[in-house]
Amino acid sequence: MSRVVPVLPVPPVVPPRAGPLEARMAELAGRRVPFVKATVVRARRPASARPGDTALVLADGRIEGFVGGVCAEATVRVQALRTLRDGESLLLRISPEETADGTGEPVVEEGAVSVCNPCLSGGELEIFLEPLRPAPRVLVLGESPIARTLLDFGPALGYAISSVSGADALGTPGAETLTGTHAVVIASHGRDEERALLSAVRAGVPYVGLVASPRRGAAVLAGLAHELDEEQRARVRTPAGLWIGARTPGEIALSILAEVVQTVRSPTTEAVVTEGAAEATVAGPGTVTATDPVCGMEVAGSAATTPYSDAGGAGRQWFCCPSCREAYEKDPMRHTRARAADTEAGAP
Repeated sequence: MSRVVPVLPVPPVVPPRAGPLEARMAELAGRRVPFVKATVVRARRPASARPGDTALVLADGRIEGFVGGVCAEATVRVQALRTLRDGESLLLRISPEETADGTGEPVVEEGAVSVCNPCLSGGELEIFLEPLRPAPRVLVLGESPIARTLLDFGPALGYAISSVSGADALGTPGAETLTGTHAVVIASHGRDEERALLSAVRAGVPYVGLVASPRRGAAVLAGLAHELDEEQRARVRTPAGLWIGARTPGEIALSILAEVVQTVRSPTTEAVVTEGAAEATVAGPGTVTATDPVCGMEVAGSAATTPYSDAGGAGRQWFCCPSCREAYEKDPMRHTRARAADTEAGAP
């Protein structure tokens, strides 16, 4: 007689609840706000941060989360904002010891940078910086076969390509915002072209393409001479697309997207769109790169996030932490002269 083995019920798998930082990341991504995720991957004691500690660095320099004390944060802020601009992930090594070349300058390797931070209490940190920027955004005006094919290419490219209808969909109150948009392609074959072109060009969209024959495209731009100057009209690509001998709607759409990619991946475009999206969605002014006159650290200066002082008459000075600011304000002239002497001697 066979023995019956009871089958125990399998408990349902409950996914872990997202923490506050994960929820914040989802919120920022949903609003198309660029940011950097900073994760501590190694810590040598004494260090206040531990492997797994995570923070988000916003485009205005604010840090949400924890990856170390104020001195470590100052270095993380500078390097994170650089990765946000160039879009490349980076392993950041922070140590109180001199860098390998002995100059005190950051040592850059492929995929990594080592920084001497004299403010650290003796420990070392390695922090992985991952820039998370929204997918390139392309708006397509029109319902032509070329317009529909452009939309079909979106998932394969990893681009956020969406359709808008009518010129009122661009640049009017309550309409589709052009902030953070990389490209606008007008493929409506004569419908609402002028108003759409005006909105896109005036908004500073990096790529503005008009699907038209050379003759009709030139006529449309000539009709805008009283609204746009010569330089602005020259920014409109018409006929839209790189010359590859395209004939079918699919081939023409491919040539247009090739030209869009060429524009999107230029360093200038990526920086402009990232900064524009950040200014529109994240409160706070932009940042400037400066040197702390007390400890010599490179800092990303922002009135919203970075200690600063206007004492001493040498202009605004930025600091890695409140302690350096206090030391400076006790004798501004001494620190200003010392930094000037170091600069003349070739120190960082």
